[in-house]
Amino acid sequence: QVQLVESGGGLVQAGGSLRLSCAASGSIFSINTMGWYRQVPGKLRELVAAITGGGTITYADSVKGRFTSSRDYARNTVYLQMSDLKAEDTAVYYCNADRVDTKLRTYRGVWGQGTLVTVSS
Repeated sequence: QVQLVESGGGLVQAGGSLRLSCAASGSIFSINTMGWYRQVPGKLRELVAAITGGGTITYADSVKGRFTSSRDYARNTVYLQMSDLKAEDTAVYYCNADRVDTKLRTYRGVWGQGTLVTVSS
């Protein structure tokens, strides 16, 4: 079984910073793309940032210049450093791994449980 566990959410004032972490656990051989998504009630889940297995990083236009994602391939962990936070960044942030190869099988579309980020204005 593969699990993604996020941490680092919380309450922060506008203009502040937070760092999210997501660690994958299980008998993992490799992970393709790991990414961060966010969702607010009544809206679709949207991509925030994603890092491929080869290190290519994609950001949503709304967070470019403010958020930085990084990945520790040895620890199967992905990070999201969020700076200059705005009220509109308030959401539940979810970690995702699009493909996880283990010794026994391949898992597709693995999600974490989500972590709430609240930005007060």
